[in-house]
Amino acid sequence: MPCDRDSVEQKARQIRLLLFDVDGVLTDGRLLLHSDGTESKQFAIRDGLAFVAAHRAGLRTGLISGRASASTQHRAAQLGIAIVHENVAAKLDTYEQVLASEGVDDAQVAYMGDDLPDLPVLARAGLACAPADAAGEIRARAHWVSRARGGEGAARELVELVLRAQDKWDALVASYLNGDRR
Repeated sequence: MPCDRDSVEQKARQIRLLLFDVDGVLTDGRLLLHSDGTESKQFAIRDGLAFVAAHRAGLRTGLISGRASASTQHRAAQLGIAIVHENVAAKLDTYEQVLASEGVDDAQVAYMGDDLPDLPVLARAGLACAPADAAGEIRARAHWVSRARGGEGAARELVELVLRAQDKWDALVASYLNGDRR
């Protein structure tokens, strides 16, 4: 299923909604379990800036995760990610609900996942994406695979790809050069 560069750019031009799995995509997939039962995750700062950039460019973002985590909720709130679905058993059902509520179709959605539960959504999304260290079955079915591993900038690469394809990247960079840090 991997596409050539022109096909990926054509798909990226249509994107209005970026959806991501969390563990293994926005994190490296590891959990630090503390003796009191709480857990910690690490999120890449550059991925965070990518969410801010996507929002500034008028794109919507969201998370669909098989696990519930206070860390995920906190990070989503920090970044202004309004679409957050956790503890999802059937990701495709949630994906369909999100599309209906957001008024978009498959071709307008990029989804990045890293493991087998993501397969049904990847089969539907207009731009199916994976981090470099995703399971082989995921990489084989993705239209585009990042150079970065999950939790190490894979989301940033996807956002930049979409914004460049939509001719929005240079204006975003210029806004930072001009001191606009909103």
